[in-house]
Amino acid sequence: MASRSSKEALLPRSSSIPSYGTTSSSSASVASNTMAKDHSPPSSEGAGAADKKLEERIGTEGLDLPVYDNEIRTEEQTYAFDDSRKIGITGAGFLILNKMIGTGIFSTPSGIFAATGSVGVSLILWLIGGLLTFCGLSVFLEFGLAIPRSGGEKNYLERVYRHPKYLATSVFLSQMVLLGFSSGNSLAFGRYVLFASGHDIADGWQARGIAIACITFAVLLHGLLPKWGIRLFNVLGVFKVFILLFIVCSGFAALAGHRRVPDPHNFDNAFRLEEGDGYGGGGVYAYATALLRIIYSYKGWENANYVLGEVKNPRKTLSLAAPIAVGGTTILYVLANVAYFAAIPKSDLAKSEVIVAGIFFRNVFGDSAGARALPAFVALSNLGNVLAVSFAHARVNQELAKEGLLPYSKFWASNWPVNAPLASLFLHWIVTVIVLVAPPAGPAYNFIVDLYTYPGAWINGFVVAGLIYIQFKKSENWTSPWHTFLPISILYLLANIFLAVVPFIPPTGGSNQDGYPYYVFPIVGVGVLLLGGVYWALWTKVWPKIGGYRIVADRHVLDNGEEVIRYRKVKVGHSE
Repeated sequence: MASRSSKEALLPRSSSIPSYGTTSSSSASVASNTMAKDHSPPSSEGAGAADKKLEERIGTEGLDLPVYDNEIRTEEQTYAFDDSRKIGITGAGFLILNKMIGTGIFSTPSGIFAATGSVGVSLILWLIGGLLTFCGLSVFLEFGLAIPRSGGEKNYLERVYRHPKYLATSVFLSQMVLLGFSSGNSLAFGRYVLFASGHDIADGWQARGIAIACITFAVLLHGLLPKWGIRLFNVLGVFKVFILLFIVCSGFAALAGHRRVPDPHNFDNAFRLEEGDGYGGGGVYAYATALLRIIYSYKGWENANYVLGEVKNPRKTLSLAAPIAVGGTTILYVLANVAYFAAIPKSDLAKSEVIVAGIFFRNVFGDSAGARALPAFVALSNLGNVLAVSFAHARVNQELAKEGLLPYSKFWASNWPVNAPLASLFLHWIVTVIVLVAPPAGPAYNFIVDLYTYPGAWINGFVVAGLIYIQFKKSENWTSPWHTFLPISILYLLANIFLAVVPFIPPTGGSNQDGYPYYVFPIVGVGVLLLGGVYWALWTKVWPKIGGYRIVADRHVLDNGEEVIRYRKVKVGHSE
């Protein structure tokens, strides 16, 4: 190889910045090049042989292959999915619906009313949540249609925040890997299974044990029978829409007087701010946490962005499926809350915690066996949510591993044994189980929801701020089939700033919320993001000096859609 300086040896000749979202493109481009510590055993294949093989597969596309001095070895992985495995408009819609209509709408209305103490204000917050969701969807559509790759926010942050190199990616990695769990959804599944069986038990070890079984089933299904995993969450997507429609229709019946309890009169002076048994009086902190829980209930609108690499015709599919799914869900959410208020007294609603829908069914249909079966249907809806979340988050974990960002990247990026990301699913399972068993016995659902949602406010804030920047910075040459207007971006940015800052303000009703100090989830959330910065320093500075080499992941997308990742082990000088 040609002799070059040690610093030049660390950089491939091809650009490390994706060409997506700019006015120029290449038929076979290097999407990104990243480096991380590697612990995998040496490969028997030499660097030159791997380069030659890749050159033969690419043909005469004109790709300028990276060249490195002091290269020790090259390993290669290929990712290709046939059309039968790719998701169309219907599948993308159900992928979004399964994430959005999960545990939130059946569980969080209790905490939201308890925080506000007002029926009218609660309903307005649900409408605001829908509006903010559409704002966020517009931002993600602009990025996603310009950068049609799996990974979601990872790609968008990398496109904007390029200096210091890989810092934004490392922060997102920390948030996604450590806090991208399915614990809240799995726990709600366990609670509803117990409620349907006649055991109204709090978030104890029985519910958590069922939750672990739930996430284990989802991971094994997606990892070993991927086609059946997609089929099942499509079926459950239809099913959960039916359940939500059933709640809405039952709510209209309750408004007409068809219920087994007296009229709760919740709509009398609906906008009055009250303090009662378990609700009201929380101040601005309570409103922020209420909005966080509503955002949690709407989460999932970004789900298809995480798996765009497995979507047929991403630009057409995403621009149709996402707005339809979000619009329909917003309408159903508001009507479902009207239904809850029509049948559940305020004090009961505030104390119902996870099983709001279960209390609703009991108040409308009584304690019959049929009424007991209805919460089991909600449990199945929760299972669909766990399937959708684990499917999407595992793909994000795999994308991070593909680019060498994780220790043992080659393992986590693997599609062994059936061309599905079983290893990345296992990583998702590990974090989910840890979060399930770590909190002390007692109410944990709201805390888990807040912990899951809060760091996303920071990430989304940086994403939308980045979009504003590249839209107005002409040198960025930004272009996308979708355009987000500035007022929408500013509204979404301000909302995320509010959600990121206000949880640090002490609540007026006491320092403990749901059994935990009010500051725990924001401090943990920010701490995880800062941990990403620490990881970046270790990964880019410390580990290479200790190990004497870097792992460079070169990513190539061929004309046939096949993606090739080459992991190069490159020596570095200790003088850097």
